[in-house]
Amino acid sequence: MIRITPKAKENLLLERKKNQLSEEYYLRAAIEEGGCSGFRYAIKFDNEVKDSDKIFDQGDLKVLIDEESLPYLEDAQLDFSDGLEGKGFFFHNPVQKTCGCGKSFARA
Repeated sequence: MIRITPKAKENLLLERKKNQLSEEYYLRAAIEEGGCSGFRYAIKFDNEVKDSDKIFDQGDLKVLIDEESLPYLEDAQLDFSDGLEGKGFFFHNPVQKTCGCGKSFARA
């Protein structure tokens, strides 16, 4: 299961509210082809639940992960930074081999 830090959850809920999205919009976490190592992480709000999606309840935030992405996100942690190196969401994933920029990864 993906873990979401309290700071990331707080900012996700603020983002959902800022965009005037109802609680029916879940956070979709996925992997996509791209980046300098082959894959990159993706998150967005989505209100379409597919049959192949797994739903993880994080209290007032539900997370959707498709079957293909699930093995890559199983031990990942979604965090939020507002530090000097940039503001935004990022993943910590001890299972994957990341690239130098830290925004993409390769299959381990």
